[in-house]
Amino acid sequence: MKSLFHSAFLTTLLCWLCGLTLLASATSCSQEQKAKVQEALPGVLTGNQGPQPTLDSVYVARQMLAEPAFKSQLDWAKKFYKARDYRLGWFKNHEVVPQAKKLLEVINQAGDEGLDPQKYKIKNFDKLFAELDKARGDTTQRNSLEKQIDVALSGTYFTWASDFYRGTVNPREVKNIDWDVKRNKIKLHKALMTILQERESTYPYYEFEPLHPEYDRLKKALAEYRTIQRNGGWPTLPAGTKLKPGDTSPAVALLRRRLLDEPGTPAQGVATPVQTVANNGPSNGPAPAPAAQQYDSELVAAVKKFQQQTGQRTDGVVGGETLRLLNIPLDKRIDQIVLNMERWRWIPKRFEQNYLLVNIPDYKLHVVEEGKEVMNMNVIVGKTLNATPVFSDKVEYVVLAPYWNVPFSIIDKEMRPKLVANPQAYLDRLDMEVVKGWGAKATPIDPTTVDWANLTQANWKYTLRRRPGPKNDLGDVKFIFPNSNDIYLHDTPHDELFSQTKRNFSHGCVRVAEPIKLATYLLRNKPGYDENTILSTIGERQEKYITLPEKLPVYLVYFTAWVDDAGHLNFRDDIYGHDKNLAKEYFN
Repeated sequence: MKSLFHSAFLTTLLCWLCGLTLLASATSCSQEQKAKVQEALPGVLTGNQGPQPTLDSVYVARQMLAEPAFKSQLDWAKKFYKARDYRLGWFKNHEVVPQAKKLLEVINQAGDEGLDPQKYKIKNFDKLFAELDKARGDTTQRNSLEKQIDVALSGTYFTWASDFYRGTVNPREVKNIDWDVKRNKIKLHKALMTILQERESTYPYYEFEPLHPEYDRLKKALAEYRTIQRNGGWPTLPAGTKLKPGDTSPAVALLRRRLLDEPGTPAQGVATPVQTVANNGPSNGPAPAPAAQQYDSELVAAVKKFQQQTGQRTDGVVGGETLRLLNIPLDKRIDQIVLNMERWRWIPKRFEQNYLLVNIPDYKLHVVEEGKEVMNMNVIVGKTLNATPVFSDKVEYVVLAPYWNVPFSIIDKEMRPKLVANPQAYLDRLDMEVVKGWGAKATPIDPTTVDWANLTQANWKYTLRRRPGPKNDLGDVKFIFPNSNDIYLHDTPHDELFSQTKRNFSHGCVRVAEPIKLATYLLRNKPGYDENTILSTIGERQEKYITLPEKLPVYLVYFTAWVDDAGHLNFRDDIYGHDKNLAKEYFN
């Protein structure tokens, strides 16, 4: 036993002497060799002697709770440090890792994201790093500062990342914000591990980058609009301005400044301050020369582009709605961009490969397959009083030749007087019937046996429905994604409404302009359901449910600003006041 003890002691001594030899030789070796030596013997061969300090759950909790701004991020900090056995995250061999500097740079530039940098400057890291530098000769003080700084950097990251990746406003906790789309399920502690190069991810966390290219486009648009703001903004056209192609007016010079100096227009893009002064002069300067007053083809093209990007009829005429939109203050447009960037933080970090997306303010349905749009079509959405809700679900059924079940609210508010007066004649004229039961077991009843005058939601035991056919409010097809709002996509017999630029006419459901085309697409993998079969089935006027081979995600969203694939910034009106409600939370 004694021999074994001496053997072990000699072995340990030999290893220690070898270490000292390596340390001595390291002073004259290359930087690469030094790195290899330090990796082999961490905590001994660094400039700062001793092992890296570690944390524990009590310390992490105490440090996070001591800072009010960090309290809401405690769970992320616990998960982060527990996953690494409470080793420090931001230090390596007693040196701060480069990602810490990057984090502080990102925070300084948070204004570019529409965020407030001051919100994330919770700790004075300049002071803490200076104190750490002074404590290099005091191991106890140095270790204490390293632990304090490490938790502070983590708390700062989680505070910033929670806003940047999940949103500064939680739409599910604010009553007036209508947004029930499934949440972004980002795990911030794993995102931080990606940043520290301790795990790999398909998401660009390691570069502190946004998750969606649509967000990044809006960020660039925000920078362009702020450049315009710094250069004096854009001019306001006089009230009552009316211009048609070929007209001559002093207002033309202002219109030219307003559009041809704005980013994304066909002519010049963003003018520099020098160009703005040299080409246009002050907005309130002397009257322009007659040639500059001509509403020419170049400016007409710019107006049409503006009309297209704001969802108007592209007739090139300035006045009315076009004039109103041209005169929206630049500050309001900047806020609108910021609010829509916020909504992208709420979106799941990745869409499915195949899905449907309805942007309510744009009155447009997009069909995406394998990550690329394969078709889009106009839609009609709910009136302001019957707003189409913002949510996500999955399409499960296509219904051909559907019945329309009349909501009780319509019976109560719109149909009751005529039902009281002469129910049979009124329903015959509308091709409607009252039934009891559901589906194939539904049986008609005599409408005169219903006490329509005293009908309430509580005592209404039947279904009032319109039969399949040309008068049916759902048209020939409906697309069902079962949800508590009873919202779905459907056809309509009133195709003339799709020619309107503002299409909020429905009671909440979404009417699609090309239902047969959409049905054919959704049933393309269902044997026996090509377009001809679909049309012939509809012609039989017998309601038929068809289950989709795979449930298809559908998103009903609300974006009033976005940059399209051509790089043009689009705006739409806040038809339901959702921007207004979000602004109260976001900017206050």
